[in-house]
Amino acid sequence: MDVKEINNAIMFGGLNNEQLESVIAAVKFARAQLTQQTRRSLRIGDNVKFTSNRNGVTYTGTVKKIAIKFVTVGTGNSLYKVPANMLETV
Repeated sequence: MDVKEINNAIMFGGLNNEQLESVIAAVKFARAQLTQQTRRSLRIGDNVKFTSNRNGVTYTGTVKKIAIKFVTVGTGNSLYKVPANMLETV
């Protein structure tokens, strides 16, 4: 099953509330796993990049701090707290 089929099944498949809650829980779990995997692969001083949701600009910088959900990235002139799942190593 590809992503389009999954989206169509969710939107038009006539799922009841319990089934939708199950899908939501599965997505949250998968997202948390990706965040943990990214956090484990990062080290302070690593070069990373991320794209801002606010203005669409891609920033590159170095990891300054790794917290539970967010990573502090220094871009030279400012610091950004970025969700770990938005980061890519350079």
